[in-house]
Amino acid sequence: MKKIILSTLVLLAVSACKKENQKIEDNATPVDSVATHEPAPAAAALKMINPQQTSEFLGKKNDTLYVTNFFATWCGPCVKEIPHFKNKIKELNGKPVKITFVSLDNKDVWNTDVPLFVDEQGIRENTVLLDGQLLDGNFFRGNFKKWDGGAIPFTYMRKGDKTDEYLGMMTEELLDSKIKSFLK
Repeated sequence: MKKIILSTLVLLAVSACKKENQKIEDNATPVDSVATHEPAPAAAALKMINPQQTSEFLGKKNDTLYVTNFFATWCGPCVKEIPHFKNKIKELNGKPVKITFVSLDNKDVWNTDVPLFVDEQGIRENTVLLDGQLLDGNFFRGNFKKWDGGAIPFTYMRKGDKTDEYLGMMTEELLDSKIKSFLK
């Protein structure tokens, strides 16, 4: 008797699933086999730079103001100041100002956490990856007066021969003041 009841329940379950599938198929919109859908454009891969390329970039001397912010996705103060830089990117669009974020995150998260983070923040186009493990005392002494790499966030600004270094989280007012001092 138990076998009959169990068999009946299984048959009912299978036929109910079959009817549900038929309903879904009946309600499905027909697909035009000729039409093609363009895939969403893939996000550009983040550019990786080495210490030598970083030094060359930091040393550019021309009429452009280069604002370079060293950060990591896990750094709370870094995350808090990013919106201030984003506002400046929008505000100064079309002016000779280049704002770059340099991620010092570990290489093992370059293809996972960092791309997600920069996409969430809307800074992918302005972000490069730098392996902090390759930076030594010579790198810091050769590029900065104050920063020894011991803490982040760190912001470096250069226009021509004039430079500015700031260790710690910048307020929007401080960032605005520093940028204005370069653009006078």
